Amino acid sequence: MSQETKGARREKIFGAPKILWGPPFLTCAGCQHSTVSRIVAEILEELGIDGKAIAVMGVGCAGTGTFLMNLDVTGTAHGRPPDAATAIKRVRPDTIVWTMQGDGDCIAIGAGPLIGALTRGEKITIIMCNNTNYGTTGGQLAPTTVMGQVTSTSPLGRDAAREGFTVHAAELAASFRGCAYSARGALTNPDNYRLTKRYIKTAFQKQIDNVGLGFVEVISACPTNWHKTPLQSLKWIEDEVLAEFPLGEFKNVDRIG
Repeated sequence: MSQETKGARREKIFGAPKILWGPPFLTCAGCQHSTVSRIVAEILEELGIDGKAIAVMGVGCAGTGTFLMNLDVTGTAHGRPPDAATAIKRVRPDTIVWTMQGDGDCIAIGAGPLIGALTRGEKITIIMCNNTNYGTTGGQLAPTTVMGQVTSTSPLGRDAAREGFTVHAAELAASFRGCAYSARGALTNPDNYRLTKRYIKTAFQKQIDNVGLGFVEVISACPTNWHKTPLQSLKWIEDEVLAEFPLGEFKNVDRIG
């Protein structure tokens, strides 16, 4: 080794975030919830806020991703993470508080807490993983189940006359004056991964800048309950799910009110 090589500065350009302490052992094969957890961990470190971040875990598959992070985490009753996050942020405004929730936890049983936080413009960050079904309990129909989708409780496919229409959470969040940022991303290819990371990073920045609530919905594969292989799941998202859930930013403001 030359003297020049010995004196070279070493700089990390890629690798697992330091706060991500373990493998995604809590998820099924092909599930993308752990990928969302990794993105969040990367962002917390890049923004230098991992030392003051507090995660509020939702009940369900998505919430288990917080087990993989070496930071403060609290659990709540099903659907109540926005309420707990509100309390923590108001008591400790110097912290960065975020929720990790599934679509059932966030927009079904948790619709009331979500709308309350949006109405008040709480300065928190909400991340909702949308796998279009209740992943933890057997793949039942959820508010986000797409039209025509077969689930364990919609064996004939979702029909508006029977089960109603699909809920679009990112667009709903954007309609509230208290919302500073709302976006929807996916993880089906590298470009979508990068865009989703940018969306989540922007949502955290709105909290850092003390603007208002940041909301990001992430389309996530659920091969087990969709009865598909991981690759088939990605193709189904690209061919069917994204037609129902367009990707992109729906609101991005630097001031609310």
